[in-house]
Amino acid sequence: MHKIFFSITILSFLLFSPSRAQNKVNIIPVPVKMELTADSFVIDETTSIDYDKNDTNLKELANFLETYIQEISGIELLQNTKAQKRIHFSLIKDNVLGTEGYRLHVNHQAITIQANTHHGIFYGLQSLFQTLPPIRTNALLKVPGLDIEDYPRFKWRGMMLDVSRHFFSPETIKQFIDLLATYKFNVFHWHLTDDPGWRIEIKKYPKLTKVGAWRVDHLDKLWDERPPAKPGEEATYGGFYTQQQIREIVAYAEKRNITIVPEIEMPSHSVAALAAYPQLSCTEQPQFVNTGGIYPKNVQSVYCLGKEEVYTFLENVLKEVLELFPSQYIHVGGDEVNKAQWEQCPRCQQRIKEEGLRNEDELQGYLMKRISMFLSQHGRKLIGWDEILDGGLSSDAAVMSWRGEAGGIKAAKMKHEVVMAPGSPCYFDHYQSGPEGEPVAMGGINTLKNVYEYEPIPPSLTQEEAHYILGAQANVWAEYISSVNKLEYMILPRMLALSEVVWSPTGKRDWVDFNLRLRDRHFRTFDQKGFVYHEGNSKVNITPIAKNGRLLVSLSTERIDGEIIYTLDGSEPTLKSNKYKEPLVIASSCVLKAYTVVNGKILGIVPASQQFTIHKAIGREVNYKYPVSPYYMADGPNSLTDGIRGTLNVQKFWHGFNGSDMVATIDLEKEMEISKLTLGVLQKRKDWIFPARYVEFEVSENGKDFISVAKINCPIEKTDVEDQILEYTVKLNNVTARYLRVSARNFGVCPKGHPGEGKPSWLFVDEIIVE
Repeated sequence: MHKIFFSITILSFLLFSPSRAQNKVNIIPVPVKMELTADSFVIDETTSIDYDKNDTNLKELANFLETYIQEISGIELLQNTKAQKRIHFSLIKDNVLGTEGYRLHVNHQAITIQANTHHGIFYGLQSLFQTLPPIRTNALLKVPGLDIEDYPRFKWRGMMLDVSRHFFSPETIKQFIDLLATYKFNVFHWHLTDDPGWRIEIKKYPKLTKVGAWRVDHLDKLWDERPPAKPGEEATYGGFYTQQQIREIVAYAEKRNITIVPEIEMPSHSVAALAAYPQLSCTEQPQFVNTGGIYPKNVQSVYCLGKEEVYTFLENVLKEVLELFPSQYIHVGGDEVNKAQWEQCPRCQQRIKEEGLRNEDELQGYLMKRISMFLSQHGRKLIGWDEILDGGLSSDAAVMSWRGEAGGIKAAKMKHEVVMAPGSPCYFDHYQSGPEGEPVAMGGINTLKNVYEYEPIPPSLTQEEAHYILGAQANVWAEYISSVNKLEYMILPRMLALSEVVWSPTGKRDWVDFNLRLRDRHFRTFDQKGFVYHEGNSKVNITPIAKNGRLLVSLSTERIDGEIIYTLDGSEPTLKSNKYKEPLVIASSCVLKAYTVVNGKILGIVPASQQFTIHKAIGREVNYKYPVSPYYMADGPNSLTDGIRGTLNVQKFWHGFNGSDMVATIDLEKEMEISKLTLGVLQKRKDWIFPARYVEFEVSENGKDFISVAKINCPIEKTDVEDQILEYTVKLNNVTARYLRVSARNFGVCPKGHPGEGKPSWLFVDEIIVE
């Protein structure tokens, strides 16, 4: 009886509270200020759009509104008839609204949209559209009484789409742009060139599309399993955009307040370009456009920066790009450069010597400075992925931070403009739940809530440094996205969450309210328009809390209407299983399984599951001699004593060390007899993760004087390169200690023949088990 009353009370709060009543309009992103009134306005045949007829931009917006209303109702609005019922566009001067803000006022006589520019009028229309039917239903077009004051938090609100790995038609690109405009994004980052395909017509270099836009078709295989092309195989998959098509798309986007930022990759990710013009590579050897994730041996992926003709080529390409795209920023890539090819190239080494450069990093910096100067001479700015910081940058270059936020933080402190696009949570090619039961994705999980809770300004920046953060964007890489339906599924509804992150004030964001707006309006819109979308992550999140020698586990679900059922004996939970109420105390080794339940229905194909291994170091503090990589912190500093073993998924429960050893000291807080010690280490060589050369276990009574009790060499042969979790284990006799120190020796640099040859390898460790 009490449980039923509690549920009804919560439901009543959500449906009838003042904040909920205010948001019956369900606008996403949520406006800065919004009030509902008891008034309303009905759009019908007598309604006129009123604006300054001498303003061509306002006339275009009036036509845009007229077309929208006709599509959803058949009503043909009047224009500038001074009718009693009117929709009025008004340009004003308001210091609050900026260049993209607007005011929207609705009463029974008029709908008034005010803004400083036509951009603001457009965004006012987008909010208005979200109060109307999304498709034609012959319903009365009744707009509730509203007073809205709204403006964006960030100037860069972007989405990137990769069309190199899979080609999307011009019609699909326009549909993508429409979605961006609906949710008030203003940047479309168009990833046009990469190893698997060159997608933009360059008239001076016709082979870029004749050769570089096509590859051998292996759509029947997963991306990472596609074999390289062989001599004689016909290249049939691909496509490109003609310059006329690009002009049409740019004009289409411009009418929707979308700036298209093209990306022309350099110096790396250039396999397709070098297949077309092999003389621009270091070896000049013929090669094929890449077919997938497997790179053929000796493939040339970088331009030869020792050849002056390469710079001429790149500048000529960019000249045509600049004629097509009016954007201030031009993206040049700059990521994941295989600099080993330059190390072996006499011309590149000569360039380094002649220019007084110290190394290959500075050779890349030399290219970036030359290209940045070229763009600057044409009134544009260079932007690239955060690796461009490594070799030095021109002062006006901007940085897009994708390897976490470290690059963005470094760039902002150096007074470079920054766009935050970290892999977590801004890569929309990653899973959004599961991954069990989900269509195959790149890997890692970025849920709707992860995206919604993202904060683009890192707390480590000062107020002055924070001004260099232009905004944020999500990236949609297309290795596993080969259809329009899959593209929709991967971006919807996560792009709506990001739209609120980059537009709305932090204090206005509310996870529960966002979900209600999403379900009340936008999911229904997707259904009516035939969009394929994800309904939200229902997998239970299992969070260990290891502290003071105890292990507690918190369970949570992103479904605001869900409850959690669980078991601790490894059995499948049913509707009769325990219901989660508060953190669980884990006192012995067990397997926890849990489901989310909504309206009496279990969601998901398989339960969330976690095995816990209880041992003598559970919950003890771990101190490191060398810091853990900020990219791989697992669930915090005590991940090595939380009872959880890592899996082959590198994103969870592993602490990562790049180029350094792991030296961890644990205070067991009292002397204990130790009979067995184990450290888990991951091998995943394709991700540059190698086993420890050896692991040494040491013990101490006072925390200062340590005695080695075992040194375990790598337990596998050098020829065993399979992905696997290795256990460095030793059994002991009559060993008593309070302090334990575990040292894992880093493998060193990646070996010869590896894609990262000569570069620091990663060491990944998980639980230190003390028995």
